Amino acid sequence: MIKIIPNTLSRRSFLQVGALAPVGLSLPALYASERRPSVARAKSVILIFLGGGISHHDSFDPKPDAVEEIRGKYGTISTSVTGLRIGELLPKTAQVMDKLTLVRSQSHTNNHHETASNWVLSGRSGSARGDHPAIGAIVAHHAGFSGIMPPYVAVPKNPSFTWELGKSAWLGGRYESFKCGDPNQKDFKVRDLGLTHGTTQLVLERRQKLLTAIDQLARKVEADDRISTFDEFGKKAVNMVLSPNARGAFDLEKEDVKLRDEYGRHTFGQSCLMARRLVEHGVRFVTVNYAGWDHHAKIFEGLDKKLPEFDQGFSAFIKDMEQRGTLKDTLVAVFGEFGRTPKVNDKKGRDHWNHAGCMLFAGAGVQPGQVIGASDKNGAYVIDRPISPADVAWTIYEALGIDPREEILMPDGRPTASLNTGTPIHELYG
Repeated sequence: MIKIIPNTLSRRSFLQVGALAPVGLSLPALYASERRPSVARAKSVILIFLGGGISHHDSFDPKPDAVEEIRGKYGTISTSVTGLRIGELLPKTAQVMDKLTLVRSQSHTNNHHETASNWVLSGRSGSARGDHPAIGAIVAHHAGFSGIMPPYVAVPKNPSFTWELGKSAWLGGRYESFKCGDPNQKDFKVRDLGLTHGTTQLVLERRQKLLTAIDQLARKVEADDRISTFDEFGKKAVNMVLSPNARGAFDLEKEDVKLRDEYGRHTFGQSCLMARRLVEHGVRFVTVNYAGWDHHAKIFEGLDKKLPEFDQGFSAFIKDMEQRGTLKDTLVAVFGEFGRTPKVNDKKGRDHWNHAGCMLFAGAGVQPGQVIGASDKNGAYVIDRPISPADVAWTIYEALGIDPREEILMPDGRPTASLNTGTPIHELYG
């Protein structure tokens, strides 16, 4: 049954000197001092970000009794939760809904991609360029490292529209995400991990000496946090390059071929598999960036491809996580920056719609098989339990044992909390 700090130089531009980049010497900006973790429900978080804004009408909040221009072309199907129906292009996800909580009441007040995305990825409203650190960057700041793995990884990369999103903002480069790259590419290798052909320990040591000379020059540049902290994290970066454990974490060739096929031989499927491997190797926060949901025209042609990909990759991911026991220690969250308009427009698409949308949660104590919140009969406005970006961020921080009210000093010495509003979604836990 349904239970209802400013940085003026880019890391790459400064460190990409000769042969430095191939051996991972851009990695030190990732490393920060260790912190003892608090008591928490989750060890890690995997955020699957559906950039562009998935249509809730055609996926998880269908309105089969509405007129055609609202309900769209797809029918609905039953799920493993009695009484819960979702869009017909999600048959595999339908069978794992009893392992998930569906939220049908995502809502906020911005319908522009960049500003809305920065809001949902940080929990704080700001400009399109991102005034506040992403949730993953805050997690990296509070939780630190497990061994030598970076705490915050983006697969394949950070979300982006006009600007890159999900960044560390004023926290500085040490808390920036490590960009994995596309794990579905042929002969995939993670940039900066692994020694290139002919690179030996001796060569690496020589490059470290060169790096020292560069760093001495860099000390004259006082504005960039990533430069001023380079020495502190240089050793860890080199260790990560040389570590079999770190390299192995990103090696999908270690997975069974049949399992990789189950996830789907596309970027989204292999990104989900990569995310599972990363949290098993101690990464605290992984963003799986699955963009392409901005269907202003020909939405059904787009969804005919996007929804089956999501369905295959996500359902395999949830089943695999549960079977391996990883789900119990990992909070999974799935959302975009907003939903889509109730009515199909004259270009046969749906436009931006911030008033209603859907989200999925699973793992780390989330009570499965329930639905939280509701939209009206046309899927236009939330009529029960509106949930804001700050509420979602608060819930993620709390799951990891992080107090979002704890103050962090900004570069100018002013204290600020991770969140200035919001409450946790208590219903997730029954």
